[in-house]
Amino acid sequence: MSLGLKGPFVPHLSWEGCHNTRDLGGLPLHDGGQTSFGALVRSDNPERLTAAGWAAATAHGVRTVVDLRESYSPDLRPPGLTTVRIDLDDMADERVWGHIRDHELDGSPLYYRYFLESKPAQCVAAATAVARAPEGGVLVHCGLGRDRTGLVVMLLLSLVGVTPEAIATDYEESTARLVPLYAELGIDDQTAEIEQILRTKGTTLRAAVYDALDGFDAEKYLLAAGMDPADVSALKTRLTRP
Repeated sequence: MSLGLKGPFVPHLSWEGCHNTRDLGGLPLHDGGQTSFGALVRSDNPERLTAAGWAAATAHGVRTVVDLRESYSPDLRPPGLTTVRIDLDDMADERVWGHIRDHELDGSPLYYRYFLESKPAQCVAAATAVARAPEGGVLVHCGLGRDRTGLVVMLLLSLVGVTPEAIATDYEESTARLVPLYAELGIDDQTAEIEQILRTKGTTLRAAVYDALDGFDAEKYLLAAGMDPADVSALKTRLTRP
């Protein structure tokens, strides 16, 4: 699937133990530029990476891991990596998650705009973690690397001016990548269920991403939510510098 790029673009990273991993470099910007390779990587849970997988991650330049989950387990993570843990979901907030469950929004970008409006502090914390990471690549992940990761990635890419078409295409990449992971984890393939929910609501994955981005000003949102302007500037530089 073409992203309208001027140079080679290889989204998927084959790191042993993970299935839904890709470098977010080379994505087209509104001004004609593109995002930087090696700056931001998204992934499913890297606790499944083997020693060889972690070696590939560090060879790729990853120096910071931003973990968006509530809990974690020990893994083979090599020394020298900085890990920042952000409980993005804040599942204790039953008002928000009750709304998401009742309206069948989870598992797709259908819940993104509502979550952004409901949980600005969590979103600012995740964006700030990337902005303030030490020099080197930043790996952002959750469990499957789709929902929480997709939301934070959408926010960051929108901030630096990546086109909605490229953001939607990146989100869609997870659908096929997760099929073997479902099998490996011994859980039901969620693809058909999510597609049915989207059909019931008269939309698609791509259209849901567009809806989440429609009229959304990421910079204005982050600043209004209390993010330091210096961190906003640092994010832009980090993700778009040559």
